[in-house]
Amino acid sequence: MDDHRFETREVHSHERRDPFGALMPPIYANSTYEYASPTETKAGFRYSRDAVPTRTALEESFANFEGGEHASAFASGMAAIDAVFTATLSAGDHVVAAENLYAETHDLLTDVYADYGVEMTHVPVTDTEAIRDAMREETALVYFESPTNPVLNVGDIAAAADVAHDGDAALAIDNTFASPYLQRPLELGADVVVESLTKYQCGHSDAIAGAVATNDTEIAEDVEYVQYRRGGIPSPFDCFLVVRGMKTLSSRMDRHCENARRVVDALVANEHVTEVYYPGLESHENHDVAARQMDDYGAMIAFELEGDVDTVTEFAAGLDVITLAESLGGVESLVEVPATMTHQDLSSEALAAAGIPETLVRLSIGTEHHADLVADIEGAIAAAFE
Repeated sequence: MDDHRFETREVHSHERRDPFGALMPPIYANSTYEYASPTETKAGFRYSRDAVPTRTALEESFANFEGGEHASAFASGMAAIDAVFTATLSAGDHVVAAENLYAETHDLLTDVYADYGVEMTHVPVTDTEAIRDAMREETALVYFESPTNPVLNVGDIAAAADVAHDGDAALAIDNTFASPYLQRPLELGADVVVESLTKYQCGHSDAIAGAVATNDTEIAEDVEYVQYRRGGIPSPFDCFLVVRGMKTLSSRMDRHCENARRVVDALVANEHVTEVYYPGLESHENHDVAARQMDDYGAMIAFELEGDVDTVTEFAAGLDVITLAESLGGVESLVEVPATMTHQDLSSEALAAAGIPETLVRLSIGTEHHADLVADIEGAIAAAFE
């Protein structure tokens, strides 16, 4: 199936192992499996922390989507990110990371891994030369999201890969905001790609999981070691839900992206909106890079309103169709205020360094009718400024 187009591969991306011919991988709710002899398993599975047929199907699909030879699934996106850091870093190593990261990733690097003796330098992800200048002899990893959470900065993945490899470091990319339907970092030169499968790949806000893919056998073995020894694995039921969602990723993403364009147009035209962050806008700092490495610009939008945090709070609470909630990537549209929600644990200094003002709003645009979404947003803005 590797030579077929994405839309075909997403439907047939995993091997069918069920002896009864089930099209979807069944939920194998087992903790252990029968051996044929003390030295031979019956079908290649022995203990569910090691492997489960349902999870194997998920890992095969993720590797197929990302263009990787190896993939490992985890209990959450953060567990997958932690596995990347554990597999690639040791005490004394140095990381070059983007200034603008998901808050929990930021904390994982600056708190947990700093205690392990790992040093880091934060740089603007849009500036490849800043990445180069930050490289040291001890640099083992360059890590960033593209687009970033929440202000949608775009890094040049191919250029960053060249810089990382010149310094004998690995490049790992969090591809959650784009999904492999819109962007495939491994094809652009990245060594590792990580995603929260909770988001677009699942697509229905009903499962939590993460995954890592790579073409580097050594990194893959280290990630698999972390997966088995630390045991941060997804349940068979969550794997089943994610695989189900992955089969409709392309059709959902097409609708997501079309809706996002309509919403962006409305926001740009609104007199109370002072800034719109969206890679599809020609005014976006790295629009040319996004146009080159993405097949479309995604469905995440950030914007700033006039006024203060009270104005933003009133706007977010005044929406009807769009739900006030954290997370993203589901069929339902969501709104959140990063400074007080997803990034609330960051200090005011860290928020400022990440370019997250208190009046920033983040939208995850779903698959509802675009006219209803636009009307909801325009109505809530109007009410907030009455």
